[in-house]
Amino acid sequence: MCTNKSKLTGNEWVSMGENVSAIFQRKLPPKCKDPGTFSIPCQIENIGIENAMCDFGASINVMPLAIYESLNVGQLKETGVVLQHADRSIVYPEGVLEDVLVQVNELVFSTDFYVLDMTVDNSPIPHLSY
Repeated sequence: MCTNKSKLTGNEWVSMGENVSAIFQRKLPPKCKDPGTFSIPCQIENIGIENAMCDFGASINVMPLAIYESLNVGQLKETGVVLQHADRSIVYPEGVLEDVLVQVNELVFSTDFYVLDMTVDNSPIPHLSY
């Protein structure tokens, strides 16, 4: 990609980055493996969560009802969303919690969570996707 607006005339050299050069040479970098699911520490409101589960393939964010109740952030908004799990089971969210600030290290993200009534063990893990 040529970033300057001047036209090239004659035999001029243009420097290209490695990725662009690889496309012209039909030599693409090796494909990386799918990272799958992993966990990160984050903070939602005043609650620190050591192992928030992340999945780049997910397109929604879900939170257990137990964590929602401990946040004391107000009422859930009603939603007509119906979720289907990978095993094809159907679940109806209790509601949606909008504009929740999630802090990961120095970064703060605003996101919406669908709140699900699910069993939670001693270390509740909300599901985040970005």
